Amino acid sequence: MHPFPHRYQASSSGCPEGEVIVGSAGLKPLRTMPPPEFGGPGGHWSPESLLVGAMADCYLLSFRAVARAARLPWLSLECTVDGTLDREQGATRFTAFDLRAHLVVPEGTAPEIAERALHRAEEVCLISNSLSGRRSLETLVEIAPCEESIED
Repeated sequence: MHPFPHRYQASSSGCPEGEVIVGSAGLKPLRTMPPPEFGGPGGHWSPESLLVGAMADCYLLSFRAVARAARLPWLSLECTVDGTLDREQGATRFTAFDLRAHLVVPEGTAPEIAERALHRAEEVCLISNSLSGRRSLETLVEIAPCEESIED
């Protein structure tokens, strides 16, 4: 890892109407529009969906690092984040983020160790730690059945 501080840059461009193009060096541009809740057409990434998506993405990447450090075997992780946008003290902002994580681990993995890793990932997620809304985490650890080999 590079020493801190890290710097990230993104840009946006657009006209009075239509899509906004969001980009960053070396990445494919994203086309965004306001969400339907703000009069947009839907079917596009929006600043709101990008923020909530960044939290889900960061959580999974944080879990990878935590699991690797703990030598925790795992097969898959699905993370869903519901962000609540509300008016609070005269400002519109995200007031809550509800994360749901569904982890599948191989048979023989201690569920309590997997559970601790899921919670640790939420604690170290830099996107979550950068936001002021209330956070909650709901976890499910599923043990994958051992596949029996069929001999011919």
